[in-house]
Amino acid sequence: MSPHLERLQQGQRWWTAEVVLRGTGLLLLASCYRLALFTHRVVALPHHATPGDFALCLGIIASLTCGLALSLFGPRLLAEVPLSALNAPYWKDR
Repeated sequence: MSPHLERLQQGQRWWTAEVVLRGTGLLLLASCYRLALFTHRVVALPHHATPGDFALCLGIIASLTCGLALSLFGPRLLAEVPLSALNAPYWKDR
């Protein structure tokens, strides 16, 4: 495993990862906004919904969810979460 990923899993602060992941989150939020404006223009026309319309809406939801997660939490998304002993039987590597 790379030393950078190990650092992030241990929860150590790393400013480069903070900037890159939070910047990616902001870019996803901006793309969500632009995609929402485009989808509003497409869907506002009187027509039956097509699979492409649903795919646009799915893209909005995906970019909004990922953008919020990355911009709010950043590298903390990759940190290991300790599990209690009660959950140990459900994981084979423990």
